[in-house]
Amino acid sequence: MKRIGIIAKLSSPEAVKVSGEVIKWLADRGVEAYPDPELGSRLGYTKSYSKSELPAFVDLMMVLGGDGTMLHTARLMGDSRIPILGVNLGGLGFLTAITMKELHPVLEKVIKDDFETEERMMLSVQINRNSNVLKYTVLNDVVLKGTLARLVNIEARINKEYVTTYRADGLIVSTPTGSTAYSLSSGGPILYPTIHSIIVAPICPFTLTNRPVVIPDWMTVEILLKPHRENVLLTLDGQVDLPLVKGDVIEIKRAEASVYLVKCPGKSYFDILRERLMWGGK
Repeated sequence: MKRIGIIAKLSSPEAVKVSGEVIKWLADRGVEAYPDPELGSRLGYTKSYSKSELPAFVDLMMVLGGDGTMLHTARLMGDSRIPILGVNLGGLGFLTAITMKELHPVLEKVIKDDFETEERMMLSVQINRNSNVLKYTVLNDVVLKGTLARLVNIEARINKEYVTTYRADGLIVSTPTGSTAYSLSSGGPILYPTIHSIIVAPICPFTLTNRPVVIPDWMTVEILLKPHRENVLLTLDGQVDLPLVKGDVIEIKRAEASVYLVKCPGKSYFDILRERLMWGGK
């Protein structure tokens, strides 16, 4: 492992400071660091490439921040298959599971290529608008929700088969990775992150028997926005908002690309759940 890209949460002084320390630590061990341009500018570091170019130059991408920074980075990686090392300097940190205390021991293993990765499936989102098609990829979830405090009518089909028309505040379509995000607060199940499934969860449905469902990853979810509805947003990974218009059809299915996260040695997914969700011990 000779070239490592670094993306940090720029609004966090700690993340910027730690980035500078990591760059020096790597240089002392003969590893080149490539911070993204904004981070490099703050650190006075000239060896940097644009975020879109980084995957072509590095062997691994390090993320210093929280899950939001990780989600942003995951979408940038596309189908590069570059492993991502997430260091938690934010809030809960389900994706950035490595703590500051664990950082240097994990990095020692990483630069020796002594590490394992975990594949996380992503979702491909296609918005069909008349003759135009918009395409996106997400790691956590796709959320359709009204901008006003009123119910939205959402017709849902799975593999072209009509399921139901939800009258709800909105609808979440989530990956297993995203099962501990918005879907969880809407009553969805926690899925082990390497399971190949998709969660479809209504948000505060008018009909209480409308419950979250889990479907295999080879199925396609089709959402039809009723023609008379307006003021509806499609939100991708909680970061990208797309206003919808009458007649839009949204198709969601497993993406061809996956994300590969560096695993923290000696820490299981259940360890992370206990810590982040404050489950009781033995």
